[in-house]
Parts: sequence; C-alpha cells; structure tokens
Amino acid sequence: MGATSVLKARPAPPASPAGPPAARRRTRRTPVGPGRRRQRAGMLMVAPALLHAALWIGLPVVASVVLAFTKYDVLTPPQFVGLDNFREMLGDAVFRKSVVNTVIYTFFTVPFGMLLGLLVALALHTGLKARGVFRTAVFLPQVTATVAIALVWLWIYNPDNGLLNTLLSFLGIEGPAWLASTSWAMPSVILVGIWQGIGMKMLIYLAALQSLPKELYEAASVDGASKVRQFFSITLPLLKPATFFVLITSMISAFQSFDQIYILTDGGPANSTTMMTYEIYKSAFREFRVGYACAQSLVLFVLLMGFTLVNRRIMGGTRGHN
Repeated sequence: MGATSVLKARPAPPASPAGPPAARRRTRRTPVGPGRRRQRAGMLMVAPALLHAALWIGLPVVASVVLAFTKYDVLTPPQFVGLDNFREMLGDAVFRKSVVNTVIYTFFTVPFGMLLGLLVALALHTGLKARGVFRTAVFLPQVTATVAIALVWLWIYNPDNGLLNTLLSFLGIEGPAWLASTSWAMPSVILVGIWQGIGMKMLIYLAALQSLPKELYEAASVDGASKVRQFFSITLPLLKPATFFVLITSMISAFQSFDQIYILTDGGPANSTTMMTYEIYKSAFREFRVGYACAQSLVLFVLLMGFTLVNRRIMGGTRGHN
C-alpha cells in the first residue's frame, strides 16, 4: 500500500517540447552557404541593370512587335490592320531598294573590314616598333563620333576642293562628284564604313592572338613548319571563336548603319545609298507612320536573326579547335 502511494505521488517526466529528434532535425533551418550568399549578392547587383533592360529594351521591343500590325501616327490611337503593313512593304520599291543596298553594303564592309583588321592585328602582334601609337591611331576612328567622321569625309569627297579630288588632280585625273553620282555614292559610303570599323576588329583579333598558346608554335617550328603553314594550320583555326564574334557584331553594325548615310548622302542620289534603318527613320519621324516603321523594324530583325543563324551553322558556332 505504501509503495503504491509513493509511485502515484511521483511526478511524470516532462514531455519534450520539440517532439522526437527526427522532428527537431526537420524543423532546423539549413544554414546558407557562401555560394548562396554570393549568388544573392550578384542578383542584387544586376537587378538595376535587368530592370533597366526590361523597361527600356524589352518593353519597347514588345511594343514594336504589337504596333507592327497597326496603323499608328502618334496623334491618334492605333488601329489594328493585320498584315497590311507587310503587304505594303512588298510593293514598296524604295524599301526593296533599301534592302538590296543594305545587303550590298554589308557584303563589302564586313569581309574587307575583317580582313584588314586581321592583317593589322597580325602586324601589331609582331615586334613592330611604336605599337602603342599604331594601335591608338587605328582604333581612334572607332571611338570618334560617327557624325564627326562623316563631316570629315564629306570634305574629303567634296568635288571642288576636297582632298581626294585634289590628290587626283596632281596625277592628271579628274575626280567625279563622289557623293552626287549614282555610280560612286555607294562605293564612297562603303569605303567610310570599312575605314571606321577596322579599329574594333583589330582590337578583338589582337586580344585573341595574344591569348594563343605559344607551345603550339614552338612545336610547329621544331617540326619545320613555315610561318605561312603555322598561320593556316594553327592561327586561323584557333581564331574561329573570335572570327565568329567579329562577323556577327560587324553584320549587326552594318545593318544598323544610319549616321554616315544621313550626313553624307541623305539616302541619295536617287535612293542609291538608302538603307533599311534610314527608311525606318523616314517612316517614323518624317512621315509619322509609326506602325509601318515598326513593321520595317521587324523585317530588319528577322533578317539579322536569319543571317546570324546561317553564319553560326556555317562556322559551327563559337567553339574553336583544341
């Protein structure tokens, strides 16, 4: 009887408030590692740039695609017209001419500019004296305002007292009216485009050349390979990623050429130098046909995307040889 009363009086042990050990392990928060913290910090740092791109790039792109199927003149609300803008483009002889001129301009400026940029980079990659001065001189047109460059070339091409015709007169050659001739206007504009774009191409190729492994050239020299053989068997294959990058960026830049056309020729004479970007500008800001200009911009985007995919397929992407 006494033992029973003692057992009844003994208090029960208190229950664990957190439950069994497995439950406590499940409710415990996993500590955030340094990798996760760096990832969050990186996202916070790029958030302003992403917001800026979404507001000022993404939103206008979406609006342009939508307005391409409307009739919109800024003053009145847009009216949905379906594919009428694209049908009008098919019958627009001036716009078709601008597409042809843009392709011709790109066809000549891009490959010749890439070739000259590669040659200059190879020359500066060797033991050339005063390499820094030459690099600055070649790259200077790239960072100079296009309008200023166009004004200088406008004086060079002046048929009366321009530098080019003055030099030709010393050789007994009568120079033409370069920018006023339907035969010479496009070659003149192409020359300006090639000259201005050499600097950036040279810089990219020069950086790629300086990153190539020297061991391959040493092994090739031991095997008796000449400099020409080393260039075609080692340098060119290893420059494939840089070449693809230069090709794509140069094509995009050529398709978007506007400043020099606006200053040098204003699309003339007789629309011989008009470009797609110049026609988009005229449709939007001179004729206030914003819907039609957006449709033209969409065609330009599709052409650029198509050329990029074709070049990627031809060159096998950006992966170089090992």
